[in-house]
Amino acid sequence: MRLQDKVAVITGSASGIGLATAHKFIREGATVIVCDLKQESVDAAVKELTANGGKALGYVVDVTKIETLDAMRDDVLKQCGKIDVLCNIAGITQDAQLIKMTEEQFDAVINVNLKGTYNATRSIVNTMVAQGSGVILNTSSVVGVYGNFGQTNYAASKFGVIGFVKTWAKELGKKGVRANAICPGFVATPMVAKMPEDVLAKMADKIPMKRLAQPEEIANLFAFLASDEASYINGAAIEITGGLTL
Repeated sequence: MRLQDKVAVITGSASGIGLATAHKFIREGATVIVCDLKQESVDAAVKELTANGGKALGYVVDVTKIETLDAMRDDVLKQCGKIDVLCNIAGITQDAQLIKMTEEQFDAVINVNLKGTYNATRSIVNTMVAQGSGVILNTSSVVGVYGNFGQTNYAASKFGVIGFVKTWAKELGKKGVRANAICPGFVATPMVAKMPEDVLAKMADKIPMKRLAQPEEIANLFAFLASDEASYINGAAIEITGGLTL
């Protein structure tokens, strides 16, 4: 198991890509730290993850409030003694064309997707530096590389988290800490599944593979990059889109 005895903090891990990544990490031998907004969702995720003997702890965390991240970090260090991996997966969308976008819509997405990624990493990075090892994985998007109609705020946030890892790779590589970004295309998450069937069909038709990604396929990339098999991958932004941008 490629993540045996690793301790992995995963934000936004009560559903979607985050929960799929938590399941993958459990199967690979990690202890998973579930972080999400609602106690009932966190409890349900932890119950699901530990049903077959997996190790998981749950925390109610709001990535826009660094004090909640610090409290989680301190308790995890008491319980587990270390943090090996941070997966910044928590994120939101509030789409609108630029001429219609409100300040509230812009700020909400930036605060969660960009500032929240900063907050989580800032909370944990000193622990990794002190250990002399660690992996930081940011969730960007194909939109964070190419932009997208109606997503000024989301595109800015996802461009930004790529900029984070480019900088952190330079700052932290010599300290034993790697940082990379994952850029998914269209993924069949519960949120996406609520879209009209004709919209989903049009999305799939744009992809050479003619289907959306499954969350588990994105989770596989998180697991690889978190593992020692990816020990020389640092500062990368890796697209996983089924060929969408070709």
